[in-house]
Amino acid sequence: MISVKKSLKIMGWTLLGIISFLVLYVVSALLISKISVNSDVSQKDKEIEIFILSNGVHTDIVVPIKNEFKDWSKEILFQQTKSKDSLVNYLAFGWGDKGFYLNTPEWSDLKASTAFNAAFGLGTSAMHTTFYKKMKAGVDCKKIKISTEEYQKLVTYISESFTYDADKKVQWISGNSYGNRDAFYEAKGSYNLFYTCNTWANNALKSANQKASLWTVTDKGIFCHYQ
Repeated sequence: MISVKKSLKIMGWTLLGIISFLVLYVVSALLISKISVNSDVSQKDKEIEIFILSNGVHTDIVVPIKNEFKDWSKEILFQQTKSKDSLVNYLAFGWGDKGFYLNTPEWSDLKASTAFNAAFGLGTSAMHTTFYKKMKAGVDCKKIKISTEEYQKLVTYISESFTYDADKKVQWISGNSYGNRDAFYEAKGSYNLFYTCNTWANNALKSANQKASLWTVTDKGIFCHYQ
């Protein structure tokens, strides 16, 4: 049998390892997020407006509902929201852990099991979409102008993040929403400590050749490049 002294020693080394990992993780996330890619990209003579929107923790990519290159309303249906309101102009996309999205409408609802599954990539993912009538640029909402070619690359990135059914339609997760103009859909990939909702949004910007972090897990890692 393992002695009490040896057990305490193992526990001590295990705790030290966990603390060391967390410190390294936080420091790495802070430092690497400051490294910019596409830092010299210009927004001059670009015709399509998109937005990056943060709620203080999570980043959404916001695009026009319809233009000559993409009509999102053919896939993300107005009638799948509570309001069924079609008098809107923008659509926000936010990727994340499905269990966290659906089971944690408020931080007070967060369960240890949900956090554990999300942190270690044990769950599936979902796409949260929200319709907006207008966008107002500010500290937590940055307007970006991109070219048609860049927008088409962004459309491809977002589209490839969804899971499709046999009829090549996005899979609506019915009966789940935070408000009147939002809906959830099945998505590809798994959320984890190294690939979060903000990592997805950051990679969306990279796909469109926009300023972004080399790697980030936080919204601040994105927004620090748009100050």
